[in-house]
Amino acid sequence: MKKKLAKSSKEFDRRFDAGEDIHDLIEMSEAKVVHHGKKVRITLDVAESLVEEIDEIRKAIGVERGALIKVWLHERLKQEKAIQGNRR
Repeated sequence: MKKKLAKSSKEFDRRFDAGEDIHDLIEMSEAKVVHHGKKVRITLDVAESLVEEIDEIRKAIGVERGALIKVWLHERLKQEKAIQGNRR
């Protein structure tokens, strides 16, 4: 069966954000692992209610808590860099 890939990144993002199963939109044979260098372990103390909210989201999309937090941190870092770049 041929996969029906997303027509655009916006469609992919919309379907992902809506909680749809996006596995049929991904061509895994072309996936690449990106290594960002040496890893450093950090410890964060956060409210239990925040962890519960994070867990609700991560369960709905089927990822581990740490992976979701890393993606969110990466996305926020890109946003901040873009903001800083616009201020120059």
